[in-house]
Amino acid sequence: MFVNCGSFYVNNMLRQFRDNKLYHYLLLLSIAMAAGFQGWRTMFNNFAVDDIGINGFQNGVIQSVREVPGFLSLLVIYVLLIIKEHRLAAVSVLLLGAGVTATGLFPSFSGLVVCTLIMSLGFHYFQTVNQSLTLQYFAHNEAPLIMGSVNSYVALTNIIVGIIIWSVSGYFDFSYLFIFFGIAVMLAALYSFRLNPINKDLPVQQKKMILKRKYSLFYLLHFLSGARRQIFVVFVVFMMVEKYHFSLQTIAILFVINNVVNYFMAPFIGRMINKIGERFILSCEYLSLTIIFLSYAFVDSKILLFALYIFNNVFYSAAMAINTYFQKTADPEDIAPSMAVSFTINHISAIVIPVIGGALWMYNWRIPFISGSVIALLSLILAQKVKIPKQKFVSFKKI
Repeated sequence: MFVNCGSFYVNNMLRQFRDNKLYHYLLLLSIAMAAGFQGWRTMFNNFAVDDIGINGFQNGVIQSVREVPGFLSLLVIYVLLIIKEHRLAAVSVLLLGAGVTATGLFPSFSGLVVCTLIMSLGFHYFQTVNQSLTLQYFAHNEAPLIMGSVNSYVALTNIIVGIIIWSVSGYFDFSYLFIFFGIAVMLAALYSFRLNPINKDLPVQQKKMILKRKYSLFYLLHFLSGARRQIFVVFVVFMMVEKYHFSLQTIAILFVINNVVNYFMAPFIGRMINKIGERFILSCEYLSLTIIFLSYAFVDSKILLFALYIFNNVFYSAAMAINTYFQKTADPEDIAPSMAVSFTINHISAIVIPVIGGALWMYNWRIPFISGSVIALLSLILAQKVKIPKQKFVSFKKI
C-alpha cells in the first residue's frame, strides 16, 4: 500500500515536470552537453593513443589542463554580474561544442591541450549553473527527482552516442566524428537562446564568494569527490586501452552498457534519496568505491573490468546526494555562489592529481587506483556526519 502511494506520488510529480519550462530548458542543454562530452570522452583515449601517440605523462598533462576551468568555476559568481544564469548555461554548452569541433581540426598534443581547455570551460561552467538552477527552482523533495530524471535522459543520450560511434567508426576518421558531434551541440545551444524559462519571484542570489563554517562538510565531501573522480576519469579507460588494448568499438560498447544501467538507476537513486536519506546513500557509494578502486589495481580480467566500470558509474550517480544535502541545510540566497565555490573546491586536487598520477603511473600503474581507494574510505568516514534537519516539503509550483 505504502509502495503504491509512493509510486503514485512520484509519478504525479514527474507528470508536473512536463509543464515546467526550466525543466525542459535544462533537459535540452543537458542532452546537448552529454552528446558532446560523451562523444569526446568515448573517442579521446583511442584518438590520443592510436592517432597522436601520447604517453601516460602527456595524458596526465592534458587531463590536468581539462580541470583548470573546474578550478576556476569560482569566477562564475562574477560572470553572473553581466549575464543571467540561464543564459550562461546556454553559452557554456555553445563553448563546449566549439571545443569538441576544434579537437577534430587540430590532431596533435598541443592541439589536444588547447581544444580540451575550451571544451572543459563550457562543460564545467554549465555543470555549475545547471546544479545551481535545479536547487533554486525545485523544492527539497523535488530536486532529487529532477536530477534523477535529467541524468536518465543524459544516460539515454550517451547510449545513442555510443551506438553512433560504434556503427560509423570504421567508416570515418576521428576528426570527422569530433566535428559532427561538436556542430550538433552548437546548434542545440543556439536554439536554447530562443527560450526564457526564468521565474523572477525566486530569492535573489548573492553575487559574491560565500564561505561559511556551517558548509564545511559540504566542502570537504566535494574536495574528496573531485580527487577520487579524477583518478577514475583519467586512468580507468586509459588503463583499458594501454594495458589491456581495448579497441574503440569495445570502449563504445562499454559506454553503451554502462548508460543503459544508468538510465534506470539514476531516477531510482533520486527516489531513494527522498526515501532513506543522503547519509545512507553516500555511505553506500563510498564503501562500494573503496572496494572498486582497490579492485582496479589487481583485477586482470576484461570481463571483471567491465563490471567494475559499470558499478563505478552507478555509485557515482549517488553523488547528487551531496548537493541535495546542501540544499536542505543552506540559506536560499547562497545556492548560486556556493555551487561555484564547491566546483572550485572539487577541482583543487583535480589540477595536480592527473599530473602526479601520470608520473606515478610511469613508476607503477597500480598506485593511482590504490590512492583512490584510500580517498573513498576517508569519504565514508566523513559521510557519517551528514545530518538533515527535519522540515516540511515545499509543494511543487509550475514555473
